[in-house]
Formats: sequence, C-alpha cells, structure tokens
Amino acid sequence: MHWYLLAFGIVLEVGATTSLKLSDGFTKLGFAALALLGFAAAFYMMSLVVRTMPVGIAYSVWAGAGIAAITLVGALAFGERIDLGGYLGIGLITAGVIVLNLVSQSASG
Repeated sequence: MHWYLLAFGIVLEVGATTSLKLSDGFTKLGFAALALLGFAAAFYMMSLVVRTMPVGIAYSVWAGAGIAAITLVGALAFGERIDLGGYLGIGLITAGVIVLNLVSQSASG
C-alpha cells in the first residue's frame, strides 16, 4: 500500500510544481493556491509512507521520480530543452534509486 501512496504523493508533487511554475511568482492566485494545496497533500502522503517504509528509500524514490517527471513536464508543457548533461543526470539519479532499492540492504529497513 505504501508504494501506491508514494506514487500518488509524487503525482501530487509534480502537479504542485507545475502549478508553481504557472503561478508566475505567485501573481496568479489560482495556480498559487493549487501549488500550496498540492504540496501540502503531497507531504501528507509522504508522512503516511514513512510510517511503513524507510525514509531514505521513500525519499530517494520521491526525489528521483519527481525530478524525472517534472523535467519531462517542463520539456513537453513549457518547451524547456533537456541537453545531454540533463539526460545523463536523470539517468544517474534513476540508476541510484534502482541500486538503493534492489541492491542495498538499506531497503529492507
């Protein structure tokens, strides 16, 4: 169950970050409110996740998936370019999350 909550929290966080971009420095109050509500809900999901999952594992998945997802949203929705270094960085983050979850004894909590 904690994996579903974590996935939902990541989706909320990516939505909140997108709303933050759309808020234009909090000048568009609707998007600013969505960002604040989205972040609050995302952190609530994370608080539920870390009850049963090691915090290091939960946060590594949260951060890695969030970075990859918001980078993709930036490219697709806002026309932001991803260069070779960006792809390499995302790949290294993804590899780190995979190693932490599949190889490291830390995942067993």
